[in-house]
Amino acid sequence: MVAPARTFAHDGIAFGGDYNPEQWDESVWAEDVALMREAGVDLVAVNVFGWARVEPRPGEFDFSGLDRILDMLHAAGIRVNLATGTASPPPWLAHRHPEILPVTEDGTHRYPGGRQAFCPSSPVFRDAALRLVEAVASRYGAHPAVALWHVSNELGCHNALSHSDASTDAFRRWLRTRYGTVAALNDAWGTAFWSQEYGSFDEILTPRAALSARNPGQALDFHRFSSDALLELYRAEAAVIRRHSEVPITTNFMVAAHIENMDYWQWAGDMDVIANDHYLDHRLGDPRTELSFAADLTRGLAHGTPWILMEHSTGAVNWQPVNHVKAPGQLARNSLTHVARGADGVCFFQWRASVQGTEKFHSAMLPHAGTDSALWREVVDLGETVERIGEVAGTRVVADVALVFSWESWWATDAETRPSAAFGYLDQVHAAYAALAGLHLTVDIVAPGAPLADYRLVVVPGLHLVREAEAAVITDWVARGGTALVTFLSGTVDAEDRIYTGGYTGPFREALGVRVEEFAPVPVDAVLRLESGGAATLWSERMRPTTAEVIDTVVDGPAAGSPALTRNAWGDGAAWYLATLPDAETYGRIAARIAAEAGAAPAARVEGAPREVEVVRRRGDDRSYLFVVNHTVEDVRVHAAGFDLITQTPVSGACEVPAGTVRIIREECAS
Repeated sequence: MVAPARTFAHDGIAFGGDYNPEQWDESVWAEDVALMREAGVDLVAVNVFGWARVEPRPGEFDFSGLDRILDMLHAAGIRVNLATGTASPPPWLAHRHPEILPVTEDGTHRYPGGRQAFCPSSPVFRDAALRLVEAVASRYGAHPAVALWHVSNELGCHNALSHSDASTDAFRRWLRTRYGTVAALNDAWGTAFWSQEYGSFDEILTPRAALSARNPGQALDFHRFSSDALLELYRAEAAVIRRHSEVPITTNFMVAAHIENMDYWQWAGDMDVIANDHYLDHRLGDPRTELSFAADLTRGLAHGTPWILMEHSTGAVNWQPVNHVKAPGQLARNSLTHVARGADGVCFFQWRASVQGTEKFHSAMLPHAGTDSALWREVVDLGETVERIGEVAGTRVVADVALVFSWESWWATDAETRPSAAFGYLDQVHAAYAALAGLHLTVDIVAPGAPLADYRLVVVPGLHLVREAEAAVITDWVARGGTALVTFLSGTVDAEDRIYTGGYTGPFREALGVRVEEFAPVPVDAVLRLESGGAATLWSERMRPTTAEVIDTVVDGPAAGSPALTRNAWGDGAAWYLATLPDAETYGRIAARIAAEAGAAPAARVEGAPREVEVVRRRGDDRSYLFVVNHTVEDVRVHAAGFDLITQTPVSGACEVPAGTVRIIREECAS
């Protein structure tokens, strides 16, 4: 039997957030629904943390409250994203079955009192969770309010890497499936080093804390296994739902700078619609650009189709060292940036700010101050804007630059033992993306091995782990006339974390026309001078060109006199190699030169071209929309023609975008 099509359909762009009525007396519910209608809310996630209320005792279910709230929301025309409720087990489950608890790498348990107090590989937890899903799905599978199913919540946010006995058993089974024999595993992990050769799978543990650095092959496979274990949990819940409902199913990804444990390239195909949670991370140097990167990566996971922003914040969060409030207008800019980059839904955590519990200081759509507040007025204004721009839904982002991104490379690069701990994989990725964003170029984020025919420029930042076939997709594309920029550490190891010998860059070596002989990391406080007058930091390489042209050279430091930037003609195209980490200004100049050679251009021309202005185009079969997000404190002018959906005014030739505002222009013709 062929499964029915499960496409998430919504009239326009969805607007709403997490609704947790169990936190409130029922006397508040009617007010909530009335205020949702006032704010333009048309989609809410319900039952995300409802397990203890729905199943207060083992096998004893009480759906009375959930029945009433779903009926109230449906009567008000508000659609429901119904969660399975399995994200946070009730205290009775761990009390009766402490074996479900996660175990950290030092062998200690983590206990109830927070959330996700379970080991993803625990069969006892899975049985209890699936019993709950069966009860919820059978009761609400045909409920007219349910527009989307929400499996668990932020799977793996806290408990992705569990070292329990259940995980150990599951890890061994996973390894047997992957390798077949212990001999093959020993070869893959290089266990001849440090006398680590295994005689049977039963001898293998998860990579628990050791007195020294642990086997990197083992650690890499444990990341893979842990991601797969969580995905299997998703699949098990989704399979139960599919027996009772034809409504689409998803879970909320966490494509963000501080979440690395799930390989979402492997997850995406199991989702009926891609959804993501994203929060500005002020621990980063440039949280605004990281927001755009995360949105582009989420769109990449959706293969360019529209996706849903399941959670973000109206203001401050509660889990960073300093929880920054958003500036006036920033709420709209952040939200509409996600829409510009492919989101067809804008939702928040949460609807009404909690007055108790861990997240009581987390912002919400309805703040503690109530409706007589600037934040509430911004939420209502945003709801009106989302309603006004609904015609954008269903269109797709246009990009002629691709950036190759890999969770496996993230895990392998940021291992315990590496050439330099002064930076990580994301530092390279974010630096390359920021250089492109500063040129107003729109970027698709793609997986290693993804087709590249639609792009003019491909950027490969620090692709440390790469299979030969994945590298060949890039080098063959260059040979057919493409332009690629590959940066340092790319091509260092294969899928088993084994070094490609003969000179670093491995399977990229011939196309790049260079031979990297030795890494030469740079102290954190050192600045490298480049012959061009630019500056760089953190990394250099002792390398020599074989067929490449040297474009720039490192003047000082441990690799003084070695190339910093090269260009190699490869077939009908050009392969550039960047052997250091330039500062932002230098990187911008390099990116501009290569983009110009490749013919990659912004969606529209911004006068003065301040980098803090984002310009993105979404296009449908018969229409296109130009998004301009002005993050600066100055008005800017963008060349465009059409009709501005924000101000409801025509645009002829150019559009003034005041400081801190957004314009969305329905263009006169697709371009």
